[in-house]
Amino acid sequence: MTHPLIEPIQDLARRLAPALGLEVVAVYVHTHCHPAVVRVDIAKPTEDVGVDDCERMSLALEAELDRLDLIPFSYNLEVSSPEIDQFLTTDRHFSAFRGFTIAVYAHTPYGGKREWVGQLIERTAEVIRLNQRGKVIAIPRSVVERVELH
Repeated sequence: MTHPLIEPIQDLARRLAPALGLEVVAVYVHTHCHPAVVRVDIAKPTEDVGVDDCERMSLALEAELDRLDLIPFSYNLEVSSPEIDQFLTTDRHFSAFRGFTIAVYAHTPYGGKREWVGQLIERTAEVIRLNQRGKVIAIPRSVVERVELH
């Protein structure tokens, strides 16, 4: 059974997308996550989707979702595309995907672990900060091998 909020979120996203030169491919609502995740996948008719496109759609959709108070629970909004490289490497990526679920992989164990999954808070010169179910985790960049969208 699909979540009852998918259709209204999809309708809203599809109304916003043309003005941004985008198309809505799919909408997902994952309530098993804490907070829940609302993911909107987008595409462009004639070219690849970039991080800027995701950011523009995210800002426009977030503003309308807040204005309409459509979602009655806490959630993280993710706007993505199957075309986007899943690796975060630049400051721009880390800024655009703040709040998204990411996986951080270490080449050297840190705190007994080599992998962390959580919502991206920030990347500084020294650390990558994640939110894991309300707990802030700081992973030194010196041990990080790669960071991926999850």
